[in-house]
Amino acid sequence: MDALKEQIIAGYEDVRQRIAWAAGRADRDPDEVTVVAVTKTWPAEVVIAAYEVGLRHFGENRAGELEEKRAAVEAVLGPESGIVWHLIGPLQSRKTQMAADAAGTFHALDRLKIARRLSRHLEGTGRTLPVLLQVNISGEDSKHGFDATRWEDDKEQRVALKDVARKIAGKPGLSLQGLMTMAPWQVEKEVVAAVFRRTHALSVWLDDVVPEARWDTLSMGMSDDFELAVEYGATYVRIGRAIFGERR
Repeated sequence: MDALKEQIIAGYEDVRQRIAWAAGRADRDPDEVTVVAVTKTWPAEVVIAAYEVGLRHFGENRAGELEEKRAAVEAVLGPESGIVWHLIGPLQSRKTQMAADAAGTFHALDRLKIARRLSRHLEGTGRTLPVLLQVNISGEDSKHGFDATRWEDDKEQRVALKDVARKIAGKPGLSLQGLMTMAPWQVEKEVVAAVFRRTHALSVWLDDVVPEARWDTLSMGMSDDFELAVEYGATYVRIGRAIFGERR
């Protein structure tokens, strides 16, 4: 465990330093950027070790794994540990109850059907779940999210995005707070930068046309591209390998 903690400390310190440099280049405060430590496939013991060295935000791709890992971690640290659990992967309809119960923030809201089911589970519980609208800017078939590939020039696409944002913003139990996106892998830096720049611009536009939601949160950037994401306004970066090493 000591070796694991040393890995986490070194990785986290390196990530925070790189965020500070990127924020400086963009004239931003690095404290505006929250690191979500992605612990998918890692055991609960890794979350506890990361917690002990100061991390408080943890991301899981699957609702079932989040539910199980949260229970295991809370059995050790208690339910008032201050951990925020982020569900960062796509959600199946049959898993919406799990997400409503276990997630502290849901990054990957990509269908109205999922919004309706989450709202139904949450209504009357007194809980409000912060959610982010996942948008597909790159146009890759492998990426989830509402189509925003031509949002600047395509009026129909802008109308569709505005309409879905308004509908989600009006759902009881949900708090629409911003956007999430994923950039392509193994492409030129300029292509990645364009995805992040255009996502930020979309959030500014949505803030103007859908004022009933908040648009101050941008979940962008992973281990290979988070510095660019910070330069273009990311407030959450989702980091796994750069903190924990290669996934098991």
